[in-house]
This record gives sequence, structure tokens and C-alpha cells, in this order.
Amino acid sequence: MRTLPLASLAFAITLALGALPTHADDNPPKDAPKAQADKDGKDKKADEQPVPADRAVATKHSVRIGGRSISYTATAGRLLIRDDKGKPTVSFFYVAYTADGGKGGKRPVTFFYNGGPGSSSMWLHMGSFGPVRVANEGDKPVPPAPYHLVPNEDSLLDKTDLVFIDAPGTGYSQLVGKTEGKDVWGVDQDADAFTRFITRYVSVNNRWNSPKFLFGESYGTTRSAVLVKSLQETGMEFNGVVLMSSILDFSVAAPGIDHGYIVNLPTEAAIAWYHNKVPNKPADIGGFLAEVRRFASGDYTLALAKGDAIDPAEADRIANQLSRYLGLSPQYIKEANLRIGPSRFRKELLRDERLTVGRLDGRFQGIDPDAAGETPDGDTASDAVTGAYVALFNQYAANELKFTEDRPYLPNNYGAINRNWDWKRKKNGGWLQATYVADDLGDAMRRNPHLKVFSANGYYDLATPFYATEFDLSHLGLESAQRKNITFGFYPSGHMIYLDQRSLEQAKADLARFYDDAAP
Repeated sequence: MRTLPLASLAFAITLALGALPTHADDNPPKDAPKAQADKDGKDKKADEQPVPADRAVATKHSVRIGGRSISYTATAGRLLIRDDKGKPTVSFFYVAYTADGGKGGKRPVTFFYNGGPGSSSMWLHMGSFGPVRVANEGDKPVPPAPYHLVPNEDSLLDKTDLVFIDAPGTGYSQLVGKTEGKDVWGVDQDADAFTRFITRYVSVNNRWNSPKFLFGESYGTTRSAVLVKSLQETGMEFNGVVLMSSILDFSVAAPGIDHGYIVNLPTEAAIAWYHNKVPNKPADIGGFLAEVRRFASGDYTLALAKGDAIDPAEADRIANQLSRYLGLSPQYIKEANLRIGPSRFRKELLRDERLTVGRLDGRFQGIDPDAAGETPDGDTASDAVTGAYVALFNQYAANELKFTEDRPYLPNNYGAINRNWDWKRKKNGGWLQATYVADDLGDAMRRNPHLKVFSANGYYDLATPFYATEFDLSHLGLESAQRKNITFGFYPSGHMIYLDQRSLEQAKADLARFYDDAAP
């Protein structure tokens, strides 16, 4: 499930599908158009990229949700956006699901997207709350083809219309005209492009008076924090933002900062609990993780803050407590200076069985060429479902949505996008090298006191650990009345919460209440 490399400061941090690339520099991508000589011998840029016309293909369907049948229209199409000078920049591909018989454009509409940067919306589209989903078995790899697409009884279509958007350069969304990667591949550039698309979609489809929601997964949550502020500054207010598997602060990547070890600890403990490595394993994971959170924010934080000056007796005590939570030996923990990063943890937890655990979902087990390495060779959770999603999306788009192109659908485009992503942001008169967007979300909530946020988190997600999200959302600078607008959901699943059927059902129930509250 190629859903988030989440490039940031360094390869060291574990907030993505794979190791995190460094910042993109200010140079254009290597594949940017180069000067060439025209017939008159004058230099000019390579030919402009074609500008496809807007296009929409509508088909009729129905799905049964909550015991009742809902008829809906699926619209797969392209929508062009332009810059301030009116020049075309991106042809966005989207798939919209609208319930038939809507209430005059006043029905809620939700905009979905995945992360990366460099991922299409295929994962949310085919796995989460659309009217169909890929059949899978939670923590087990999907068997080879033939794969199965099934009606989704947990779709959100009973609460809101759904619009799944492919980011520029992914899926069928493409850069057009003279647009280069550097124009749209960056934190703020990306938010600007999505702002223009959503504004145009709302205008074209007469949805200005509809309650509006953003739904992002992984880097998509980073996008949402910047995007909701951007859209509200243009005059488009939002009812709610859904953050699934969040990353709002990338500063934990910086060397010498212990915060990453602290916020990863509860997730590592959850994975150890799942694999029966916790001594005297408690029956209730919720109570167990509440205890680990208290230790992480208390004794563990204080111990790490002492650095090399920590007393040996205290180091022994902390190592012994960590061993009880993580199932690793106290000696190994002390040799690691009490700091067990996710990659080391994934390799060490099941080393005696010659197995590793997944990063996007720690329930999955993998096999490396040998058991002596320091870190896993890959992410078995990522490999578990990718083939099924790619195959079924292509078949579904052609056979059910009746939408085809003469170019391949790109489920991800990390090689070009992630490598060249511009992470720098100019704030408070200076440039921020470590991307931090929680303050954007805080600003949006302060300016719109009715804006509600729902944070969905998987216990076994080492890519975007749930305790990091709890920390970030408790540091937005909000007053008590606004803090009540943030609610959380925690599920026995990984980064892609919806892979687990029970978690999907729980998340749907939580989101149904959220939508009823945010758009009564």
C-alpha cells in the first residue's frame, strides 16, 4: 500500500512507507523541460504539455448501507485548474459519488485524498468509505488474483457525497501547459493546487451551500491542515476535517531530539502486545496503552532529558520497565541508550523467530534474508495488498465507471514527486526546514469556532504513531471550548485502518456520529 513516503528531514525517521528522503532543493526536477533550439536557431523551452479538456463520465449504481438501499451517481472526470494569470496548470482526475435525490445542493460533500507525497487516492477510494471496497482479511496478505471487489456496507455515502481526488502527477491527474513539478510539488504549492481544484469543483457542481468536509490520510492530513486554512481564507468555510493516520509535525526527524522515541513507545508496546511478547500480557489493550502513555510522558521523558548524565541505577530501572512494555531484553535496551527507534524495534521484536514486523501495520510478519541485520529489508505490510488495489482499481474504472485513458493510471509517483518535494515553508519572516502544520490547523479552528476535527488512529501504525497525533492535537493553542471540537477514534488496526473489517465498522460508527454533530 504505497501511501506515504512522507519525506522530511532525513532517512532516519520512520514516518513513511520507506525511509524518508531529505528535503528537495530549489532546483527543478531532473525531468523538467530543457531548452532546445527551434527552427530559427533560437532557444526555447520544450513543447508545452497538452491540456486535456474537462471531461465527466456519469454512471448509475446502488449500494445497501445500514439496511437501506441508496441509489447514487458515480462521476469520473477531469477538471482543469488555472493560475492567477489564467494559464492552465493541472488537469485533476477525480471520482465523485453523489446520492440521487439530494437536497438541492445542501447535502454534505467530503473531499478525500491520500498522502505520500506522491500517492493517488486509490487507497482511500478502494478501501475505506466509498461504495465498493477491496475484499481482504485484515492482518493477512491478500492472495493472488482473482481479487474481489465487494459492496461496502460501511460506506459514508449515507452521510455525505464523496469526492476522491488524485494529487497532481498521480493517478490520472497530470501537469499541463508550462507547469513544472516545482510549481505544484511542495507543501504550500500542493495546498494551493488543491484549493483551486476544490473551489472549481464546488462552483461547477453548485455545492457552495453544502456542508463541507476534508478527509486526508497520512501526508493527506498534513495537506488538510494547510488546505483547510487556505480554503477558509478564500471564503469557503468547512464543517469538519477528518485526519486518518496523522502527521502534523516532522521535527521529530532531527538528530538529538528524543521526542520521536517518546511518541513511538506506545505503538511499539501495542505491537509487542499483539505478538504476545509482553510479559504477563494484560487482557485489555486499552488499559495497557494508557499505562504506557503515562510512563512515556512521565518517567521516560524525564530519563531521556538527562542524556548522558543519567544515573546508572535510573537507567537500569527505565530499561527494566521498557522491557516489560516492549518484550525486548533490558541489556539490549541499555545498549541502545534507552532509545528504541521503530526500525530497530521491527527487526528485534521477533528476531528469535527469524521474522520482522510491518511498519505501516505491525501485525504483519515479514522474512528477511537473514536474522542478523539491524533493520528490516522492507515493509511486509506495504506488500500485502498493493497488487489487489492496483488491479481492482483499473478494472473498476474501466468496467464500472466507464473511464479509460490512453496513459497508465499511476497509483503512486514517488520517484519524481517525493524526491523533489519542497518541504520549506516561510513563516514568521523565516524559512522552516522542518515541516510543521499543526499551527495551520489551530489557526483554522480559531477563526472558525464551529470547525470540528476527528482523528482516526490505528494502534499498530508505526508510520504515524497515535501518541504523536495526540500530542500534536493537544498543542494547537486552543481554548477549552475549541478543544471540545476535537474527537479521537482508536482502532485495532494499522496505518490503513480500513484493512481490518472490525476497525472499518467501528470507524464508520464513529464518523456517523461526527457527521451528525458537524452537519446536523
